[in-house]
Amino acid sequence: MKKQQILFEQVVARGCGIDIHKKVLVATIRGTGIQEETRSYDTYTSSIKELHAWLKANKITHVAMESTGVYWKPVYNILEEDFEILLVNARHIKNVPGRKTDKKDSKWITKLLLSGLLRGSFVPPKGTRELRDLTRYRRKIVGTIASEKNRLQKILEDANIKLSCVLSDMSGAVARKIIKAMLEGEEDISELVKFHHGRMKASKEELGLALQGALSTHHRFMLNTIRDSMSEKEALLAKLDDRIEEQLRTNEMEIDAELLDSIPGVGKDAAAGIIAEIGNNMDQFPSAQHLASWAGMSPGSNESAGKKKVDE
Repeated sequence: MKKQQILFEQVVARGCGIDIHKKVLVATIRGTGIQEETRSYDTYTSSIKELHAWLKANKITHVAMESTGVYWKPVYNILEEDFEILLVNARHIKNVPGRKTDKKDSKWITKLLLSGLLRGSFVPPKGTRELRDLTRYRRKIVGTIASEKNRLQKILEDANIKLSCVLSDMSGAVARKIIKAMLEGEEDISELVKFHHGRMKASKEELGLALQGALSTHHRFMLNTIRDSMSEKEALLAKLDDRIEEQLRTNEMEIDAELLDSIPGVGKDAAAGIIAEIGNNMDQFPSAQHLASWAGMSPGSNESAGKKKVDE
């Protein structure tokens, strides 16, 4: 039985489809006035620049690329200034009727590109991508500091020092001063309770009882190590905050951050994070509903045989 050939209308004059892997990328060019040609390159910078020169020599205007993970980023960074680039989802390519095999990935991508059947993923400008790296890393560091605080509290509990029962904030000034004094060798409870102040809910007597524990050499070592780790992370956090402010200022996004900061419940850090994720150019999204869906804030619509399914 003869296989049916699927023909598509051409809407892009000259294009290139690239299938990117960790060590190699395969590129196919096709279009009006040029012969279809496929080349393989390794993913070193020099090879990507060779690819760039080859595309320019053949007057390619559009590039579509499919990639797993982050391997598309260096290719995108080198090509973005001279070509219109679409970063495509592998799932979308497979959903388009036609032939699709591993050996013909780049050819199939090129064919779909020329036919206007590909929809690119949202890739913000370089400045926004760099801000995204900073804010995401900042969130990781904040999480690490929170984990270290929990570890510190567990060590204190292990020594039966019940500071968390009498202090509302274990990272506050009073807790820090008491722990510092204890690690420096202070064992006299009457001296430690001098850090008590009138705004504390617990009385001096309650604070004294909470401090009656058994702090061993091992406990002191662990507490010192955790404190050092927290100090390093807090210094790194301050460094990231300075860089985020600089990035917002350099890319003229300070005003957008201030507007977001004015929303009740949205602080300075959250405002920078929102801009880093969605950018400050809302032309990328056809509507507010589209943006909410892209951000994963829209509820799913799961309906079968007239019945709606609700995730429990």
